This record gives sequence, C-alpha cells and structure tokens, in this order.
Amino acid sequence: MTMTTGTGMPGHRLDFRLLGPLHGRLDGRELDLGSPQQRAMLAVLLLRPGRPVGTDELTEALWGEAAPDRAVAMLRQYAWRLRTALEPDRPARGTATVLVSVADGYALRVAPETVDAHRFARDLADAARAAATGEPAEAEARLTAALAHWTGSALAGLPGPYAERQRDRLTELRLGAQEDLLDCLLATGRPGQAVAELQSLTARHPLRERPRAQLMLALYRTGRQAEALGLYADTRRLLSAELGVEPGAELAELQSRILAADPGLDGPVPDRPAPLRPAAVPVPVPADRTPRQLTADVADFTGRTAIVRQLADGLRSGPGRALAICTVSGPGGVGKTALATHVAHLVRDGFPDGQLYVDLRGAGRAPADTGTVLARFLQTLGVRESAVPEDLEQRAAHYRSLLAERRVLVVLDNAHDTAQIRPLLPGGGGCAVLVTSRARTILLPGARQFELDVLTEAEAVDLLAAAAGRERVAAEPQAARELAALCGRLPLAVRIAGARLAARPGRPLADLLTRLRDQRRRLDELRIGDLAVEATLELGYCALPPEPARAFRLLAFGDLPDLPLDAASALLGTDPAAAETLAETLVDAGLLEPHGPDRYRYHDLLRLYAQHRHERTDPVTDRQAALRRLLDHLLASTANASRLIEPDHALHQSLHPVEAPGLAPADESTAREWLRDRHALLATTVERALRDLPGAARPAVDLLLLWFGLVEGPAHRREFQQLIELATDTARAQDDPSATARAHYLAGVLHYQTNAYGSAEQRLTDSLELAEQARDSVFRHLAASALGVLHFATGRPEKALELFDLARELSDLFGDRASTARVLSALSRVHLALGSPEQAVGAAEQAVQAARAVANSSGVARVLYQYGCVLRRTGRAGSGADALTEALEHFRAHRHRDWEGLTLVRLAECLLDQGRCPDAARLAGQALLIAEDLDKSYAQALCHTVLGQALPSPHHLRTALALFERLGAPEAAAVRELLAATAQGL
Repeated sequence: MTMTTGTGMPGHRLDFRLLGPLHGRLDGRELDLGSPQQRAMLAVLLLRPGRPVGTDELTEALWGEAAPDRAVAMLRQYAWRLRTALEPDRPARGTATVLVSVADGYALRVAPETVDAHRFARDLADAARAAATGEPAEAEARLTAALAHWTGSALAGLPGPYAERQRDRLTELRLGAQEDLLDCLLATGRPGQAVAELQSLTARHPLRERPRAQLMLALYRTGRQAEALGLYADTRRLLSAELGVEPGAELAELQSRILAADPGLDGPVPDRPAPLRPAAVPVPVPADRTPRQLTADVADFTGRTAIVRQLADGLRSGPGRALAICTVSGPGGVGKTALATHVAHLVRDGFPDGQLYVDLRGAGRAPADTGTVLARFLQTLGVRESAVPEDLEQRAAHYRSLLAERRVLVVLDNAHDTAQIRPLLPGGGGCAVLVTSRARTILLPGARQFELDVLTEAEAVDLLAAAAGRERVAAEPQAARELAALCGRLPLAVRIAGARLAARPGRPLADLLTRLRDQRRRLDELRIGDLAVEATLELGYCALPPEPARAFRLLAFGDLPDLPLDAASALLGTDPAAAETLAETLVDAGLLEPHGPDRYRYHDLLRLYAQHRHERTDPVTDRQAALRRLLDHLLASTANASRLIEPDHALHQSLHPVEAPGLAPADESTAREWLRDRHALLATTVERALRDLPGAARPAVDLLLLWFGLVEGPAHRREFQQLIELATDTARAQDDPSATARAHYLAGVLHYQTNAYGSAEQRLTDSLELAEQARDSVFRHLAASALGVLHFATGRPEKALELFDLARELSDLFGDRASTARVLSALSRVHLALGSPEQAVGAAEQAVQAARAVANSSGVARVLYQYGCVLRRTGRAGSGADALTEALEHFRAHRHRDWEGLTLVRLAECLLDQGRCPDAARLAGQALLIAEDLDKSYAQALCHTVLGQALPSPHHLRTALALFERLGAPEAAAVRELLAATAQGL
C-alpha cells in the first residue's frame, strides 16, 4: 500500500498491521516501534488516522485511572521516538509530517489504506453491499479477502483499556465475518464444505448460537437430519447448563422446520433457463398511440442499489400468466417517485407497447378520481372521448380488454389506498404495475411489497455532492456528513440542501450547517423555490382525520429515539388499545414508524414538523395536560418498580399522589429492565416537566428521587447532576419547600457519591432545615440519616450519633420498622467508633431483629452487613464472616452490585483477621473490580488496604492511603501506620 507521507519524500510506503502483533514497515523495512506503551499509543492513532487525539484521551487509553503523574511527559517522549521511527530521514529539527502535534494532542497523517484494520473494515463493507444486492459469490470473495488480513489476536500484547476494548471489538467483527462467509457457502449450494468449518467454529465458540444454527442447516442440507436435530438437543443442554437459558428463536424455529421437512430449507438450485412457450401476440397499436407517459429519469439518482435490482426483477417477471405488481411505500420525501421513475426507465424496453403514468395525489385531501384516470388512460390507448363508457366498471373492463394482449408498464404514483388503484390494474400477464404510496395498507393479490427507508449516510452525502458539487463536498467531508444527518437523510431534504448550496457557490457548507442546527428554523431552511420539506409533510398531515391528527401532534414528545405504547397512551389520555389504533393509523399514513413491539418512532423531520404543528395548533393547557398525564404515569410506574427493588424505602410513604396506576412489573428483574429501557423517556419527562409545567416541581422531584436511587454506577451522573440542579432551581422558584428539601437531598447524595464531601454536607444540611420547615417527617429522617453517614465517614462520630438519634426518633414517629432497623445498624458503627463495643453489638443485634421482622431480604442484607462489620471489629471475625456471607447472598440475588462489592471487601477483612491471606486477597480483588466499575473510591481504598496486607504490597497500601487522604477519611491514619511498619520491616 503506497502513500506519500508529505515529508517531501514521495514514494515512501508505510504499512501497519494491527490484526495480530503490532508491526510497522517503511518501504518494506520493519520499524522499531518501541515499548509496549509506546506501541499502544501508536495503535490509538492508527485506528483514528488523520484525527486529532488529545493527551487526556491518550492518557485514559494507555493507563485508565492508574495514569502516572508524568503521563503527559511520557506521551511527548513516545511521540518523539515514534517520529524518529516513522520519518528516519527527517532533519533533526525539521517539521514532522506523519505524526503531527494538534492542539494538546497528536494526529497520525497516514491514509487509512495503510492500516490492515481499515482494509479489513473496507472489505467487510464491500461484502455487506454484495450480500445486500444478492451477489453471494462476490460477498464470499470480499469476506475471504477481509479475513486474510488477520495474523493472530488483534493488538496482541498491547496494554491499556483502549487496546482491550478494541481487541474485543475487532475479534467480534472477525467472528461475524467468519459466520457471514459460511452463510455464503450455504447460499451458493456448498453445505458439505460448510460443515467442517462450522464444526471447528462451534467448538471454539460453543455459546454462539448463530454458527450452531448454520451447522444445523448445513447438516440438514447434506442429508444428516438426525445429526442436525441432535445438535439442537446438545445446544439446548449446553445453554441451560452454562447460562440457564433456552435456545433463541432462530434455533427453535429451525428445529421445528427441520422436523417438518420444510421445503424452504432446501439449498439453492442452479439457475435454469425458463422453458420456452409461445409468445403472446400483441394487438397492434398505432405508432402515434403508443403511450410514453413516463416523466424524465432523475439525472443524479443515487444509491438504492438493492431495491432497484429487486424492483426491476419483479417487474420483468412478466410477461407470464400472472400480472407482475410491485408496491413501494414510505413517508413523504423519501424518494418513492424518483425510485419508481428510475426503475421504470430501466425496464421500459421490456414493454414495447408503452408506459402509462399517473399521479394519483393520494397524499392530499383530494385524491384523483379513479374513473377520471381510467378515462384518460382509455383515450391514451386510442379510445375516442365519445366512446369512453360512463360506468366505472365498464371503463375498467374496457381498459383490461385493451391491455389483455399487450405489454405495457403502468406506474401508479402516490396512491391513496387499495380501492383507488384496483380498477387500474390490467388483467393480463403481459403487463406490469409499479405502485408508490405513503400508505402501508396497499394490499394487492400477488404483489411484491417494498418499504423505502431514508438513504444511508454514504448515499445521502453522495446525493448532496451530486447537487452541490463533488469537489465542494469532498473539501468539507465532516460538514457534509452532518448536513446529511440534519436532513434526516431524507432525499428531498438533502436535495434541497444541495440546491441551496449550489445557488451560493462561494459559501462554505458550514454556513448552511449553522442554520440547520437550530431546530426551530430547520424546516424553514429546507426550502428552495417551490420545493419544501414542510409542504411535502403537510400533505400527509392535512389528509388525517381530527383524532389521528391530534395524536400525530401529541406523540412528537421530545427528541426520544422511540415512544413506548404505554407512554403514548398517557400522552393521549386514552387506553392502550385506543392509543395503538391511533398510532397504527399514523403508521399506515407513513407519518410514524413501528420500532419493535409496542414502540413507535418519528423520522427526525417529521418529529420537528409535528412539534411545530403542536405549538401552533394546541392550546398551552392541552400541552400541559398531556405532559402532566405522562409525568403521573411515569411516577406511578417508577414507584411500582421501586417497591419491587427497594420495598422498604421510606420514600414510598411520602410520594406525591397520582391517579395513574402505572405499569406493574412482574418481578424485580423486569422492574430493573423497565428502568433501563425507559431511561431516555424518564430524563426527557423530568426535564420538560420542570421547565414547562407549573406546579410540577414536587412530582418531578419525586420521580427523580425514585429513579436516581435505583440506578447504579457512574454512567449517568453528569445527566443526573444537570437534572438535580434544574430541580433545585425550579422548586425554589415555585416556592415549594418540600420539593426544595428533596432536591437538596438528591444533590447532597450525588455529591457524597462523587466524594465532594463539603458540598454534600451543605446540601444535606439545607435539606434537613427545609424539611423541618415543610414538616416533612420522612425527609427529615432521610436527610438526617444521610448527613449522619457523611459525618461518620469523615471522622465525626459524635455528630453522627446526634443525627442518627434524630433519624431513629422520626422513623419511630411514622412507624417505619425498616427505617428504624437501618438507623440502628448505623448507630452500631457509631457506638463502636466512640469506644462502646458492647453497646455497638447490642444495637446491631436489635437492627437485625427489626429487619427480619419486616421480612424484606434487601433490608435484612444491609443490616447484616453492618452487623458483620461490628462483630469483626469487636474481635469476632468468624461470626462477622457468617453475617457478611448471608448478606452477600441477598445482595447478589437482588443484583445490588455496589453493596456486593462492599460486602466482599468486608468479608476479606474478616478472612485477613483469621490469617487466611490468599482467600482475603482473592475476595478483595473481586471487590476491587466492582468498585472500579462503579467508581466507588472509598470501596477501592478498602480493597487496596486488604490487598496491601494480604499479599503483602506497599504499592497497594500507598494507593489506599492516597484515596483515603483525598476523601478525608479517618482510615488514612491506620494505613499510615501499616506503611510505617512495612518500611521498618515489621
């Protein structure tokens, strides 16, 4: 692979291998790429050729959280050495042209083709295109070429989290390519060859279901039905034993089809010429009466390769006994007419008796009258106007008679429904019909149905280039891609954007890009002359009856990837069945898309149009009522999920009342899955309610409280921080002390989780004071408990004792035994810190007894955790380990990973006290993985402390000390003593 490096030395060739051990060659000579860390830095840059990578990103890529203090200086050294290797004949102080400094990082200016990973990706893309267009032999050739790039494990031996992630990604792509290649063997009639390869692949990856399905099919096609069924039975046993699951739907369906000897499973047969038959003798048509009604082909028609071929094949299937019919559906502006016109021109030579075309105006309020269309067709075919029958049925019959022995292509564009076009269908098999419609409900006997989607990114950019100029688009590739995305890759929108750019040849793409980024202006910007996206979308909308039109406006809620049916039902204020009927009406009209079971989504521009319509059409009170219904539904549903996951949470006694019943998950696992699935919807609803709904601070904050408490890990902390600050400002502005107290509590807990103890203390103190003003006993209890934990963690047990006493008094006041149990367990730790071990044990035992009386295993687990810690600290490590082991079982059963990690390290402390150092180190290592994954600094420090003593390892003790000191935790003193003892050799 040849590349001019830009160093003034044209002809130099660089080649890099990442799909195996990292290698680099310059003009065929192996390069010395340095240490593993230096090679890892090069790998990051090679996988992003030409793109700048900042030093922060490189540091994270090479070291993660264990980055050394001199990380940036080391990166500079690596860069200098790599430049020396990549440009050996560059003058000592000459400017680098391959590895260049950009802002605060570096970029590697090499062509992607010089890197085997990019050549592999290119070959995979070529294979996918060949497979999509029905060319399995070509796909096989490209996949074979792709796999030939591999020489071992990707990025073998390279350290760092980035290399690990990329190694996993590339390995998964390699496995997928191997499976795709075996699909090609099956598609080209070589099941015997596929069997041997598949047996090897399934042996190496026994839990992957796709190759097992491929092997079942290959065995069946080679006459080994019993082995195929036996393989299914083996797979079922394996999956049940290893994962506790049943085989997936694909394998189960394949087994059923094999048992039924489904003919559809038979392998492909070689193409055979069609049998000769007498040709139909067409009725001669006068040359001046041969219809040529097709509109001009689109000069810059772009992409759609697969569907163009399939449509052309479908139309060419006539002449024959049956009429060839193809229907194309899709939303307005997606390019149905352009596609139909292009395909019609491709196949028109196969229809020597002409082509009929009509725009049926089906998207508008006044669709074309079928009788009028038939009259025009009849006159086009030579019938005098005075001879056209009056009756619709007679016109249709005459039309069919005229076309019975002719070969005519009929293009029925923009159809309204099946009834409109049924009389326009010829009767004989020599003709073909191509129908386009926004409606998905065009149902014609024997028709091949196609649904047209938006363009791919590459197709959209190509169309933009055809309209605006290829050199211009090539000069700003990133801007072109973003323009295509902002146009929703809708052909009409992309074409308009291209025309606008062409009308302003001196302006950069970025100018139009800036205007399109403003969502409120985007539809206004996507117009030129008599072309406008909004006008096209309006045709479909204006044809809707009132109720579906209202649904179209209301369901365009936020910028969500999709909308579940239950949320749609809440927004519309109707039951799910009625909501589904309205949504399906919009789907049939091409204004909404189904997106999996019971979910719907808008095309981006349709969503914007619906939102604009909503703002212009619906009163503010209607919009607020819809939002309030959705907020209530989600608050009720989240509360139902919370009661399964955290059944003894004190908050359940003090939620804002709602009338909506909400969804009721079947079990804890389903509840957690529901929360993950609804994350975007919950975030959007909370934000919109806080910004746009008067008086909604309290229910919005309560929803945020419930949801925040059920999400583990750091992934969404920034998002929560923004929502919590918005909630605080809104609650204060609405003069709602209870909501403000709850918002401050949330902020305090978040600050505590991110180790910002000073901010956490201030916000929790504010929460406690405001809750007292609002006479909110539940939140006084929660704020006092959280503040007590903070004081205890920062070495102030006397203050913690005062706060926990208050929390216990409040929990007794509102009769919450589970809350009392939690406070007692916290008090036990405080008594221990204050030098009262017996009092500590007594409080812990009371806590366990109170928690068991509530009979909630999650609550029992938390007090058992505290009990185990107290027992261990009072010299009863064995009993403490027993309590912690029981707690661990509960936490794992409920998937509380943060508590699982803490319990593991506390159990490790007990084992360490018993002299079981290897076991202690093993458990501490498991706990450390969880703590790092969830970004729990305190837990990490505990783990390093145990590892430092169990291994022993001064490095772990120093890490623990640094973490405890950063947190201001009292445990730092004990770790200092351990380090001092280690230094003295004790």
